[in-house]
Amino acid sequence: MRGNRRLHWRRYRQIIGVLVSNGFGLLLEQLGIFGYLRLRHRKLDSGSIEAAANARLSVGERLRLSCEQLGPTFVKIGQILSTRPDIFSPEIAGELEKLQDSANPFPFADVRQVIESEFGQPMEEVFAWIDPEPIAAASLSQVHRAGLPTGQTVVVKVQRPGIKAGIETDLSILKDLVGFVVNRTSYGDLYDFAGMMAQLERTLMNELDFRKEGANADRFRRNFSARPSKNQAQGVAVPVIRWIYTTDRVLTMDCVDGIRINRIDELEEAGIDRSELAIRLCQDIVFQVLEDGFFHADPHPGNLLVGKDGRLFFLDLGMVGELSEKKKRVLSNLFIGIANKNSRRVTEAIVDLDTLKRRVGLRKFEREIDHLLDTYLSIPISEIQLGPLIAEIFQLAYRHKIQIPGEMTLIAKVLITLQGITEKLDPEVNLLVIMRPLATRLVRRGFSLEELGYDLQRGIGDLKALLQQAPPVLLGFLHKLEEDDYSIQFDLKDIDKVQKHFDRISNRLSFSIVLLAVSLIVAGIIVGSSLAAGNEPSLLRLNTIVLRASLVVAAAIIVALIISIFRTKKF
Repeated sequence: MRGNRRLHWRRYRQIIGVLVSNGFGLLLEQLGIFGYLRLRHRKLDSGSIEAAANARLSVGERLRLSCEQLGPTFVKIGQILSTRPDIFSPEIAGELEKLQDSANPFPFADVRQVIESEFGQPMEEVFAWIDPEPIAAASLSQVHRAGLPTGQTVVVKVQRPGIKAGIETDLSILKDLVGFVVNRTSYGDLYDFAGMMAQLERTLMNELDFRKEGANADRFRRNFSARPSKNQAQGVAVPVIRWIYTTDRVLTMDCVDGIRINRIDELEEAGIDRSELAIRLCQDIVFQVLEDGFFHADPHPGNLLVGKDGRLFFLDLGMVGELSEKKKRVLSNLFIGIANKNSRRVTEAIVDLDTLKRRVGLRKFEREIDHLLDTYLSIPISEIQLGPLIAEIFQLAYRHKIQIPGEMTLIAKVLITLQGITEKLDPEVNLLVIMRPLATRLVRRGFSLEELGYDLQRGIGDLKALLQQAPPVLLGFLHKLEEDDYSIQFDLKDIDKVQKHFDRISNRLSFSIVLLAVSLIVAGIIVGSSLAAGNEPSLLRLNTIVLRASLVVAAAIIVALIISIFRTKKF
């Protein structure tokens, strides 16, 4: 990483400087970042006036300001971190949610350059026309209306020039700093920073590949068509992707005209039933999470349009979440436990999600879950706000060092966002009431003959693989034993500390034994010489000389032992 540090040293200094100017210098010092980068506070252009002004802001405000000042990568990272209620307090997460993914439009000449570079031909030969004025401009891309040669109006999303290289540089720097914190400080044990960094990188790189966003849209469309009721299947949609006009950096889709879901007055004027719309939105999000295991991870009002025919359109599918069958069942158990106010079931579900599978301290965790659910005992199930409650449960899990997978914390953020939208559409619609039947059905389905047969078949397959692999592995082990070419290594953690501790004990014991021996010898000399001397003056003088010599020798032995011990610093 040193070569990378030299290559991007100016960006390193800029990142650290912005964090220092916003009041995070002490945190960086505690993490050891200054020593690692060999930087000093005074060498950073932190801007004392700006730092003094920012000191009056809250931690969340200063963190949001830092992300805004550091550019697109950190704005995206802040948005992603706002989905981690298990790590950040509601105040900090709320501030990070305010990060706007907006930016100044880039010149139309750059739009032309990207399109012609991607398709290898003049822009006029790709599109019949394209509006030079963007519909919207974001940190990663901007959107233009355009026309296909067939005459259809489409929307073209064009990636901002140079953004990928900038994001890759910032990710490389962050991985370097996170690697230092994880491997060389005690803070690395507090949370799975490496896993969180991997999630950030995966999310950002996926958003930079517009083909993946297009594939996500197609997958959503297939899932929508498989909804159990015709009303649900026809009531939601995503824009059709035009693959011939799509590349890694250019995404072309059908143009959808509609009303943003949070514009209540416009929905009223269009005659849209707000209550039915809220129920349909909740039902589909529930199906996405618990049935499909593939959900829109950023369903804010800007990404939800209501068409003239009442259909609900999901836009911007760059950020999605995915759940395995096991996680869907565990999540269903969590929702059922909350609905039934069953702390044991909630605790078991959270522990099943733990990536470290720790089983210590669960009694205390269960008691705290029980106490949390007690506050909801007097509240009817129809009034429980599911999103904030799950966020609180995940925060409790974090305090007990239970690591929740990133995709699960995304769900908490999705539910909180959904709660805010449905409250504006119809306060009477409750997500937990809608979710409970589907969650119960999914858990029951796990015990159906079909599912049990599938689990049994999978278990037999695993056992077969084990039986096939075990004999050669065991045979190889026995051969090594026969050849005396097999060694067993033990990796004892903190062995140096243990060794030093035993050295100190042995040194103290040696010192005590020598001191006792010298004392006994001197005492014996004194007693023996006194008895032998009697009243003879010559013998008394000899006794005095012997006694003094013995004391000198004893003192020399003790001093030598003390010097030896202190030289090794093991006392």
